[in-house]
Amino acid sequence: MSDQTDTETPAAVTPTPTDPLWVERTGTRTYRGHTARGASVEIGPASEGAVFTPGELLKIALAACAGMSSDTKFSRVLGDDYRVTVRVEDPKDMEDDSYPVLTEKFEIDLSSLDDRTREKTLLLAQRSIDRACTVGRTLKAGAEVPPAVFVQPDEG
Repeated sequence: MSDQTDTETPAAVTPTPTDPLWVERTGTRTYRGHTARGASVEIGPASEGAVFTPGELLKIALAACAGMSSDTKFSRVLGDDYRVTVRVEDPKDMEDDSYPVLTEKFEIDLSSLDDRTREKTLLLAQRSIDRACTVGRTLKAGAEVPPAVFVQPDEG
């Protein structure tokens, strides 16, 4: 139960670099991913139906990060109620089992803007994505992925 009253606005929750994330096995090749803040997501192979594959989560993370990073720039010129869909649809290289290209495609109506404002807005939005999108920056930097660590679970 929270100490807040109905009239108080909850403080924004910004994850820290050490916020716990984990997945737990729910069945054959299926998992549930968790955050310490209580969010969860179903993960598994596409054959399982209403789950995200790990590759889909990677693409969604990139799309959401780009959208969130550019949100202020777009809302400043289009208003807080602007609509956008960000897609990352590049195909998987099945032979290499990787995504060689991940293109962020914004579907956004900028027809109300004159050419100069549109160009400036898109430039500022891209700069915001380049500066603030942690997922994109991580992928572009080629994050190190060391070998997995295997430990005995804690008793208790």
